[in-house]
Amino acid sequence: MLRHRTFFSLSELNEAIREQLEGLNRRPMKKLGAIRRELYERLDRPALKPLPRERYEMWEWKTCTVNIDYHVELDNNFYSIPYQLVYEHVETRRTASVVEVWFKGKRVTSHPRLKGQGRFETKPEHMPRSHREYLDWTPSRLIHWAETMGPVTRRFIAEILKRRSHPEQGFRACMGILRLSQKFGEQRLKAACLRAEALSSYSYRTVKNILSSGSDRLKVERELDEVVHREHENIRGASYYEGREIPC
Repeated sequence: MLRHRTFFSLSELNEAIREQLEGLNRRPMKKLGAIRRELYERLDRPALKPLPRERYEMWEWKTCTVNIDYHVELDNNFYSIPYQLVYEHVETRRTASVVEVWFKGKRVTSHPRLKGQGRFETKPEHMPRSHREYLDWTPSRLIHWAETMGPVTRRFIAEILKRRSHPEQGFRACMGILRLSQKFGEQRLKAACLRAEALSSYSYRTVKNILSSGSDRLKVERELDEVVHREHENIRGASYYEGREIPC
């Protein structure tokens, strides 16, 4: 027996246990009148199936609410969900390598699990059509386009992107605003952006309404030249987005 023996390593202990088990498995059982090893070979072994090729992975479940940007957050990373499920409660199931999302008992998507923090895993088919149209655009590209129309327009576009939870949500508004220059001209667009900025209303609709009503020609409280040359420390410029990747 092992009770009075001393072992100096785990492997030594395991070897001693293995020897005792071999003797136990060959010892006849009093009630059944049979040997454990014989019963195993005759009954258990034929019923056994091959072991799985991959090791079992523990799943971890969590209930999440789909955000307005059609993503759920897990461990400070973000995974896309079909946009039709915005605001719905979904179940997420994750291992060390995979994230699955379930809704009402049905799996709706899966993603590779991201490492680090603040990263996005976004499938194009999960995006509304209006967002898919801008997959080839980046914040820096939009800001550089706006910069060709002057610092006021650039600053206005940068502020729209900054105010979104994720910059790509502002792509449609930014492109709509910049395209207004084709109809109204760059000078009027600059004045409209300046007036919208004075109103703290950073939207395509506000800029379009200002241009359509002609109120961009009215004097705002701050002179244009004064604002053009003023830098905002709290505004992200084009350099902020250089080298940043947007999920698509």
